[in-house]
This record gives sequence, C-alpha cells and structure tokens, in this order.
Amino acid sequence: MLRIAVQSKGRLYDETMELLKAAGIKLVAVKRTLLVPSRNFPVELLFLRDDDIPASVAAGTADVGIVGLNEVLEKKQYVNVLRPLGFSKCRLSLAVPKDADYHGLEWFSGKKIATSYPNVLNEFLENNNIKADIHEISGSVEIAPGIGLADAIFDIVSSGGTLVSNNLREVETVIDSEAVLIGNNHYLNDEKKEILDELMFRIEAVKTAEKKKYLLMNVPREKLGKVVEILPGIKSPTILPLADEKWCSVHAVLEEKQLWGVINQLKTVGAEGILVLNIEEMVI
Repeated sequence: MLRIAVQSKGRLYDETMELLKAAGIKLVAVKRTLLVPSRNFPVELLFLRDDDIPASVAAGTADVGIVGLNEVLEKKQYVNVLRPLGFSKCRLSLAVPKDADYHGLEWFSGKKIATSYPNVLNEFLENNNIKADIHEISGSVEIAPGIGLADAIFDIVSSGGTLVSNNLREVETVIDSEAVLIGNNHYLNDEKKEILDELMFRIEAVKTAEKKKYLLMNVPREKLGKVVEILPGIKSPTILPLADEKWCSVHAVLEEKQLWGVINQLKTVGAEGILVLNIEEMVI
C-alpha cells in the first residue's frame, strides 16, 4: 500500500481529488478521517496541512505527497520532486504599497518585509545582496503594511486581487510555483515502487489527455481520402463501417489547439455529425 500525503482542504485539495479521480482512483467515502484508503487501487491518502507534507514525506510517514512547490522550497526537507502536476499555479512575489516610489530591488534595503516564507525570501535577498528585516507571520500577510507591521510583503500571488484590495502592487516575482508530486526513495520497497510507477503512468496519461480531444464524425466514403488528409499528424485514424455502405465513421485524437480549425475544414469536405469528447475521461 502506497501512502500519499495530500492537503486536507482548499484549492489544492480540490484539484488533487480531481486528478486522482481522472486517474481512476476511487476513495472510500469517510468524512473527518485522517487516513482514507482507495477502493480499487493500492493507495491510501493521508490528509495534512500543506506545510506539513514535505516533512511527512522526508520522514517516511507518507511515501509520496502532492503539495505546492513553494512549500517544498520553503521547508527544505530531503525530498525529490518527481513530477510537476500543472495545477494550483501561483507565484511567490514581493509587493509594496501601490504609491511607493519603487525603482528596483535596492528599495528593500533596510525595509521590514512580512512573509510566511522566510527561507525562500532570505535566500533571494542574499543572492541579490539586499539586507532587509524579515518579519515572519502566518496568515493575512497582505494586511501587514496597512497596519504598520511591515513596509512590504512577500507572499503567494494568484490573480493579484488580494493585493489590489489591500492597496499593494506586485513588483518582483521570485518563484513560479505549482502542485508537484514529491517522494523519498529511501523508504520505498519494491512493491511500493511498482505502485508508484503505475500511479505516475496514470498521471502522465491524464496530463497528456488534458491537451487532446477525441473527435468522431460520419464521412461519405467518397470523401474519406480528403478527411484523412485534413487530420493533422494522424497516420491512420480509426475507420468503422456504418449501416449505410456509402458512409463510414471516423475517430481521431487531436491537439486541443488544432481542434476548431480542423473541424471547419472537415465540414467543408462533407463530414457530418461531428462530436468532440474530453479524452481525459477515457484514458483509464
């Protein structure tokens, strides 16, 4: 049984559950439970605070974890980033009062900066030869300048709306972050490694499928050659006979960015009944 540490609530929790569901992993529905097993795959989920996940993986309490890269870099635990997951994207940035006369990093010299990420911030300042007073706080970092607790902040930024509502503006992006799968091979036996390999295969399939669409259409047999020529990168789409011998059904997988341009061309050569399906729902 492979144990996966995941965030117990919030946006990262929601998107993690969506990923596992898309990977065909069904969980036992147990509320307010710390440890929840899967009904159809040899994994169990350990629900933790996000900032506890790197330490739990480093200590072997969990075999792998899904957490933001920002927490991995801040906690500096002995873990390996196995794979970026492409969701819960954000950035760790420096922000100053919107009316501050900011012209570059030297502005922060001698200033007090409030943050929940002192290690990442300290490393960034040292690399840029900036000496500032780092004031570590947890939660509601963005209010610190407004109440006189700090001159600036270093915090997670997604849309930037929270900064605007607190009369702040983002001036320097330090780290781009997203959800990542982390692990520590020191604690994995052969059985757990096999389960992890299968899990990563499923995740890879889901992430690949997110960029593709499954296309179905009915095509007159006399137009089949033109349809095949239009389908980009498809050497041999699936072609199935229909009851009407003059028609056939064509199935193909396309990159999402190509989809609508291709569909318009297909319609001009006689394809009908075109359907588009989300392929990530079909990979398991």
